[in-house]
Amino acid sequence: MAEPGEFGRTVRASLQHQGMTIRGAARALSYDHAYLSRVLAGKQDPSPQLVEGLDRLLNAGGELVDMAARLAADGAARISHALANPSRIDARAVEALSDILAAQRRLDDIVGPTPMIGPTEAQMDSVKGLLRAARGPHRDALMEVVAESVQFAGWLYASTRQDALAVRRLDEAADLADEANSGTLAAQACNFRGYIARQQGNPRGMVRWFSAAYHTPGAHPAQRMGDAAQVAQGLGELGEMDQARRLLDEAMALEDAAKDQPPGTAYWLTPSFQRLNLGLAHLGLKEYDLAADHIRSGLQGLPADHQGAEWAKEHQAALARAEAHR
Repeated sequence: MAEPGEFGRTVRASLQHQGMTIRGAARALSYDHAYLSRVLAGKQDPSPQLVEGLDRLLNAGGELVDMAARLAADGAARISHALANPSRIDARAVEALSDILAAQRRLDDIVGPTPMIGPTEAQMDSVKGLLRAARGPHRDALMEVVAESVQFAGWLYASTRQDALAVRRLDEAADLADEANSGTLAAQACNFRGYIARQQGNPRGMVRWFSAAYHTPGAHPAQRMGDAAQVAQGLGELGEMDQARRLLDEAMALEDAAKDQPPGTAYWLTPSFQRLNLGLAHLGLKEYDLAADHIRSGLQGLPADHQGAEWAKEHQAALARAEAHR
């Protein structure tokens, strides 16, 4: 395995979230309990068959299989070496750490945020420890991984309405993103602060934080399009209709540029997801027909593993509100 215990931490947290014990999982998969315990403790590598069985058992949509593949062979050795020799971290080790984080982010879409908090915090602590001791030409790349890891922890806390913890992590992530000179990560940290404000029913906070994201130098056009639409939503809820429509026009003006591949740190910003952002903007403007059409289209266009995601419930509820007012 790569980062010691990472696969096991994720599986144990997912089992606990679903009310299942390791012994119960072993029984359901017809595996020896002692063997499964060793695997989940990071003491033994899992067989491909066990990984596939756990993925099916936890309805992980192939993401546990992907994580195990990312954590295998060369990546394991490189990350273990990096943990033992942090001052000599190399590019392949940084890439392997980034791959682990990518797998965690996609698991959040499938198994939900709660079981991902523990494994993400553990991984975050590992990469922060590496960064403190890292030297040489690959430290900047590692800093971006650390910034994204802290930001992802902030997102998980925001998703589970642990707002104070979320804000603390997102503020830290924004500082790290600035130090790493990453406009995309800095903008995303502000965007998640806007998300928190929306969950709190605070349209003024939405305008403040989504505006900050929209105006962050280096933000990707796909980020800026979504941010402008969400500023429009907040302005509409404040009754500033002319300003809201101006921001919505600015969002639409970015549509062609936003169709480019979004940054990996904001992989969900597809054209279908942008329809959700536009729908929320129209909802804020009380344009219920347009809101319903956009949100329905956006939900239908999401990948199958995103349609059941915890974060999609907000958009499903928004569609219901728009439909009720048509």
